[in-house]
Amino acid sequence: MSLENIMNAESIAVIGASKNETKRGYQAIRTLLDEKYEGAIYPVNPKEKRILGLKCYGSIHDIDGPVDLALITTPAKTIPTMLEDCGQKGVSGAVVIAGGFGETGRQGKALEKQILDVARKYDIRVIGPNTSGLMSLGNHMNLVGLKGVPRGNIALLSQSGNMALTLITEAKLRSLEGISHYVGVGNETDVKFHEYLAFFQEDPDTRAILMYVEGMKEGRKFLQQAYKTALTKPIILLKSGRSSTGRQSAGSHTGALAGISEVARSAFQRAGIIVIENSDELFPSAETLSSLPPVRNNKIAVLADGGGHAVIAADLLTDLGVKIPELSEKTQKALRKILPAGAAVKNPVDVAGGTDADPTIFAECADIILKDANVGGLLIVGLFGGYGIRFAESLALAEEDAAHQMGKMVKKRKKPIVLHSLYNSEKPHSLHLLRYYGITVYDSLDIACKCISVLAERGSYLQRYHAKTNFVLSWRQKAKHEGAALIQNARSEGRSVLLEHEAKQLLQLHGAQAFRDRLATTPDAAVEFAGEIRGGVALKIVSPDILHKSDAGGVRLGLHSEEEIRRAYAEIMENAEAFQPGADIRGVLVSPMARSGVEIIIGTKTDDQFGPVIMYGLGGILVEILKDVSFRVLPISPNSAKKMIEETKSAPILNGVRGKGPYDKRALKSVLLMCSELIEAYPEIQEMDLNPVIVHERGVSIVDARIILHPASVDPTSCNG
Repeated sequence: MSLENIMNAESIAVIGASKNETKRGYQAIRTLLDEKYEGAIYPVNPKEKRILGLKCYGSIHDIDGPVDLALITTPAKTIPTMLEDCGQKGVSGAVVIAGGFGETGRQGKALEKQILDVARKYDIRVIGPNTSGLMSLGNHMNLVGLKGVPRGNIALLSQSGNMALTLITEAKLRSLEGISHYVGVGNETDVKFHEYLAFFQEDPDTRAILMYVEGMKEGRKFLQQAYKTALTKPIILLKSGRSSTGRQSAGSHTGALAGISEVARSAFQRAGIIVIENSDELFPSAETLSSLPPVRNNKIAVLADGGGHAVIAADLLTDLGVKIPELSEKTQKALRKILPAGAAVKNPVDVAGGTDADPTIFAECADIILKDANVGGLLIVGLFGGYGIRFAESLALAEEDAAHQMGKMVKKRKKPIVLHSLYNSEKPHSLHLLRYYGITVYDSLDIACKCISVLAERGSYLQRYHAKTNFVLSWRQKAKHEGAALIQNARSEGRSVLLEHEAKQLLQLHGAQAFRDRLATTPDAAVEFAGEIRGGVALKIVSPDILHKSDAGGVRLGLHSEEEIRRAYAEIMENAEAFQPGADIRGVLVSPMARSGVEIIIGTKTDDQFGPVIMYGLGGILVEILKDVSFRVLPISPNSAKKMIEETKSAPILNGVRGKGPYDKRALKSVLLMCSELIEAYPEIQEMDLNPVIVHERGVSIVDARIILHPASVDPTSCNG
């Protein structure tokens, strides 16, 4: 059902209405009246006759007219009954304030399921529970109870009421920008994040979407929707739960599982979302993206009235991945004509006192710089806005004139200007004028740099946007008969793990190079198979009960003679029995020793929020210590596979070191794409580890492979993919 009747409700029942000023059932009615909500307001409380001058109803059934939305402020245990009444009344949606549901444990989860069952029965859309409320300022519908919330074009989604309060307060105190809608998402029992995105994408009052997220119930659907929405409206997101302590706190607060931070970050960025790491950058970034055009070429010019600020700004922007291009000779020549001889005109541009007597020179410099085809945007840093305060009051008029010129310039050039001013807290009229034109102004140089950088990030995404991935798993080819048989065989034996040689057979079916591994069940067979292999061999235990072979003493390497092989076979069997008495031991895998090269790990797993994901990084026994890995949500494109390899710290090793030639990155990329294909073809796979994969100067060797299946009781298609 569309969220239109909820987000722009024309009639509201407040269930749990109260005369107590500290209660939500009073505050919501008071705010609706104060802010002149034009729809019908129906207080519901069987103990009262009137509240704040409005007739009070004993039950929602007693209301004569239709009700679009119910705000339910009663305790958790009453919610199923209240929703049942709403359903019988034909209410479209309900905002459930109470906590005490899935975030509290087993009983709360059972109560939350009751809520969902009633909602599905009557087609009621439920926001929450455990929500701070809902606001749609276009029709003066404020169900949160906050006073004086500024109206603007930023939609706010938050799983924390306190975080929402922080952002709204920041909007009130520091910005001309405000809020179009606010939703406290709560536990996502019914309405999910992606459904709000779909609504805001079409909402004419919203130009940017600001999100605070602790966890998501349907992460892949969110990515699929964000991929569409981000093309037309910027999405800015702060994801908490990066640390283990943060994840535990997020879980207890909202009942949503916080996923792997690296997975979430890479997935959000691929969907076109601007990911913010610091909370104080969140609203400024949203404000900037909602009011200014993007930087189309990731190249920023810096205009300063002091060398110190110019250098710091250049360093900050470089750290943020923004390029500081040298200005064209034509641009530099034009700047020299209006600036003193000591001015720096290459970029950053330092006016060297050239604006002290006439701040309109700032506007002239800005226009010259923005005309340069190599410049995508301009950051102005320093004293602008304070010339009339520091030097002479008469200069304030010149600053205001410059502000008008720069405001019109942004519209004409379609390039953004962001301004840092030491005098922002003084609130001079010139800075107010800049904000009127959409130019954002900050007293923190770090935040100003971050804001111009997110415009560059937004522009880069729009420039490279194409259907490289929409996060939809689209494998259509029937899985090869042999592969399905391998999985079915494991299932028939009650196993959720493919044995190593089975895993390698499955990989081979999907294009991995042929293996010469043989399963030996006796020492004689091990000797025979080793004789068919040139050079040294490795012996490895094969048991569905022993996943980590090295830990069990189940691996022997570099064996050549018959005596070595027989002794190693016996030792492996003894070690395995000692490690796990009674283990199901199928034999020993005889494998050729791999050629030297770089050890890599490639793995997949089913993430709680986003479904199937893939990991790539430096492999071997140190992988869990070094953690030099990258992640992507599946499926991946050839470009994504290339980026995964390039963004690890160990990537330069593949180019060749200490006299060695480059390693075969093309073959490595093919293995990544093969893994993506494999997970699409076999949704039964829950987890896969290829460790190590040895990359040679030509080709790769998959030395060890482990594949874990979803439990037989789990429908893999119901996972978050």
